[in-house]
Amino acid sequence: MPDFSLLKYLVIDVDGTMTDGGIYYDEHGNELKKFCTKDAAGFFAAHHLGIKIIVITGRKCLATQRRLSELKVDYIFQNVKGKKLFLENFMQKEHITSEQLGYLGDDLNDLPAMALASFIACPADSCKEVKEIAHYVSPIKGGYGAVRDIIEFMLRSSEKWNDAVKNVYGLGI
Repeated sequence: MPDFSLLKYLVIDVDGTMTDGGIYYDEHGNELKKFCTKDAAGFFAAHHLGIKIIVITGRKCLATQRRLSELKVDYIFQNVKGKKLFLENFMQKEHITSEQLGYLGDDLNDLPAMALASFIACPADSCKEVKEIAHYVSPIKGGYGAVRDIIEFMLRSSEKWNDAVKNVYGLGI
């Protein structure tokens, strides 16, 4: 298991990780997605602790942009076809080391980029190949709060979850 105190950046995939992987179209051709509101607690706790969120997705969708803006995601990159090369270039530009990077994804297109991270996690319904290399497999499916569960796992492992929740939500846990 990595040293979670070193993680400063968290890459998160959208389809199948933040969503259930379904893609819906309305009668006007608009793409719709269902996001789980429970994930917000994880995003806000991570932000409170100074962890920057990087979303890299292979699709471009206005619904995704809107949700990520609501979650105050630090870096949003849509329509990325080669995630590994894109992430390598981003890490070099921003001076990010592997020890500082975590990656949450669910499918084969995430595998090459996951190799760049010191912490790898995935939802319960991820493909076999991703599960085999993950440090943590959430018991929750993608789109049903898996992202929150993974972030909570990370922060509990470094004993920071209670402090983050207390400060973000004013709870005395």
